[in-house]
Amino acid sequence: MSEQLKEHRNQIDAIDEQLLKLVNERAKLARQIGALKDDGVIYRPEREAQVLRRLQANNAGPLSNEAVSNIFRGVMSNCRALEKELSIAFLGPLGTYSEEAALKQFGLGKTALVCGSIDEVFRAVEANQVDYGVVPVENSTEGAIGLTLDLLLSSSLKICGEITLPIHHCLLSKQTDISQISHVFSHTQSLAQCHEWLSKTLPKAEREAVTSNARAAQMIHDLVSTDGTFAAAIASKRAAELFKLNVLAENIEDDAKNTTRFLVLGTHDVATSGADKTSLVMTSKNTPGAMVQLLEPLSRHGVSMTKFESRPSKQGLWDYVFFVDIEGHQTDAKVLAALNECQQRASFLKVLGSYPAAVL
Repeated sequence: MSEQLKEHRNQIDAIDEQLLKLVNERAKLARQIGALKDDGVIYRPEREAQVLRRLQANNAGPLSNEAVSNIFRGVMSNCRALEKELSIAFLGPLGTYSEEAALKQFGLGKTALVCGSIDEVFRAVEANQVDYGVVPVENSTEGAIGLTLDLLLSSSLKICGEITLPIHHCLLSKQTDISQISHVFSHTQSLAQCHEWLSKTLPKAEREAVTSNARAAQMIHDLVSTDGTFAAAIASKRAAELFKLNVLAENIEDDAKNTTRFLVLGTHDVATSGADKTSLVMTSKNTPGAMVQLLEPLSRHGVSMTKFESRPSKQGLWDYVFFVDIEGHQTDAKVLAALNECQQRASFLKVLGSYPAAVL
């Protein structure tokens, strides 16, 4: 070993010792802060978002901002666990993108609840079986997750945060020869997100939708072929590791920027972080121009609308509700003024939550 290499490693060891000391000092302070809280709320998404934004703004590299966020999310998660290890529900089985989103936001411990459906995630949080739930709400390619929107309308839960996760699909199989694949299993949205790739690479393969990508990977793992059928699943690299499958192809999504947005569901309101979103659902009165009049206060008060999604209300034929995301917190003066006017003009309006905009 060269003297220069040895010197560099000695410096790294010294820095590691400093980091260990500083992280433990931070943990002690976090525990002291926890003892001073009087509302029992452990997870403060607004505070964590402020920390990550500040660190990213001060990041001089060579680490990327995303890498810095990943490191400090782990630090905050472990400091938070000194007060209480949070329990998180998400759509399973293990290996789903919902699990990846939950890991990104919380750093899951032993108290994760793997749910069989999005409905079950909502019920677990509503029944206080877990502290928070993570559910998908929309994909940049395939649009909104209708079931999540329908449940938000009827549930008493509040949106406490959002997570954006780049989605990179892989083709997984027990086989090693991609040309032998005759069947492809995955979630409906994943099949749609890889439609062009499948049509070009496996034009003769049958496609079958299942409840989740991870479920597809699990099926392939358990599948015993007796008739020469060779099957594959579209899922994540983590699913390949969990179910011991071969990765036949990576990044097979048609859109390289394919991203899914997830929501964090809880039972409490979130304070302002300085860069927030507010989600609401409303209906307009059945009069000409009612929708334009309903949204007019947002424009007049300078509130930017980032999403507008209509869904059948299921209360009557051709009756719709409208899901809207706006920039700002519901306690911000201009947002509050706009929402008060919208409330007067709407036949129904429900604020689903104000929460920090996602940090990469």
